Amino acid sequence: MKLGLIAMSGVRCHNKELMEFGLTLPGFVDRSEVIASLPSLGLLTLAGMTPDDIEVEYLDIPDLDAVKELPGQFDVVAISSFSAMIKDAYTLADRLRAAGTTVLLGGLHVTMLPYEAAQHADAILIGEAEPVWNEVIADLKTSDLKPRYDARSKTFDFAQSPMPRFDLLDISKYNRLTVQTQRGCPFDCEFCGASIRLNPRFRTKPIDRVMAEIHAIKELWDHPFIEFADDNTFANKRHGRALVQALEGEGIRWFTETDISVAKDPALLQALARSGCAQILIGLESPQRAALAGIEQKANWKQSQSDHYKESIMRIQDAGVTVNGCFVLGLDDSDPSSFDAIYDFVEETNLYEVQITLMTPFPGTPLYERLLRENRILKPGAWELSTLFDVNFQPKNMSVEALENGFRELVGRIYDNDFIDSRRRRFYKRRNEIRQEQTLEHRATGT
Repeated sequence: MKLGLIAMSGVRCHNKELMEFGLTLPGFVDRSEVIASLPSLGLLTLAGMTPDDIEVEYLDIPDLDAVKELPGQFDVVAISSFSAMIKDAYTLADRLRAAGTTVLLGGLHVTMLPYEAAQHADAILIGEAEPVWNEVIADLKTSDLKPRYDARSKTFDFAQSPMPRFDLLDISKYNRLTVQTQRGCPFDCEFCGASIRLNPRFRTKPIDRVMAEIHAIKELWDHPFIEFADDNTFANKRHGRALVQALEGEGIRWFTETDISVAKDPALLQALARSGCAQILIGLESPQRAALAGIEQKANWKQSQSDHYKESIMRIQDAGVTVNGCFVLGLDDSDPSSFDAIYDFVEETNLYEVQITLMTPFPGTPLYERLLRENRILKPGAWELSTLFDVNFQPKNMSVEALENGFRELVGRIYDNDFIDSRRRRFYKRRNEIRQEQTLEHRATGT
């Protein structure tokens, strides 16, 4: 049996004017390229669980329009995709099935909309795939495939996590590889379409298993850049500190997502820099305190932290770790003043990197369901607009046009080369000043 694992996870923006404008903005384009260049860790993990008597091949298809022939000669394919490309995934699945190939569909979108996905697959995997994969393989071997494998009542034990098949990749095609150290997040933000939607339980992976995966990558790539595919790597500070300690001396550079609370732990910040952490992405969402109300389902924690955003960013960057501040435009409690507020905040805090996105009602999220009830979804079922850069909802305090225009203008200002260079020069100047102060202090104390 030959199994094809097909990832369809490219990033595209359907607002043609914005995309054409973005092509001249390196910050905007680089970010899209980085996202698109990540392999599917989920599929590689399933490959690691697949017995040796099954031939496995991994494929990335970032653009279905570029596919002239059906990929490979597979008996079975498993396809995973983001919501933004799910319709392309369905088209490919239909073509493969028509040619006699058995098709499996899984991932976040399939979990959120299983009845939709089932129309395009011989079997769908709902929830986390690991708990049901062995059953799927056994049923494939006996030609007794079930139409649905539902793992939502099961929680995968990270202590049993398999080694992903990184060896299936052509490493030269990627600028970073992913490793997962935990799954889930304690915050449950209304708009979040990440792993918490697969299983709400927060879990951490044993450090020895994380390091085994990194060592496997280093066998293929001497000095890799690792992205930790976590929703919030330092949500569990004890586990996060142990991870950073284990990374020291490994000779890798890495990036991850977390929350602003890392700024409160000076020892952790110093360890981050020593361990090769190049950057952390923090979901700030908005510099305006009022706009943060109601984002989280359980508490307004981010709103309570917003008064300390500027000081916290300075602490992190002073430790030598750059911050990628992530902002969301179009939040219900924001208005047209949010565009200037974000620009001014970025300039004042000297954020090294910035990611600005539009509030996106991903399918199955509490946000999508609420906006649907409020009759504010512009095009129900238009999953191709789930890109983070397209508007598919009626904003509460401005028009659709005002949001689109304001976003486009802010993109031009934020990713202006002179503005980027200015921030980065200030970052490096301050870093050099801090290093000089530390050197003088060490000489004075004899340490």
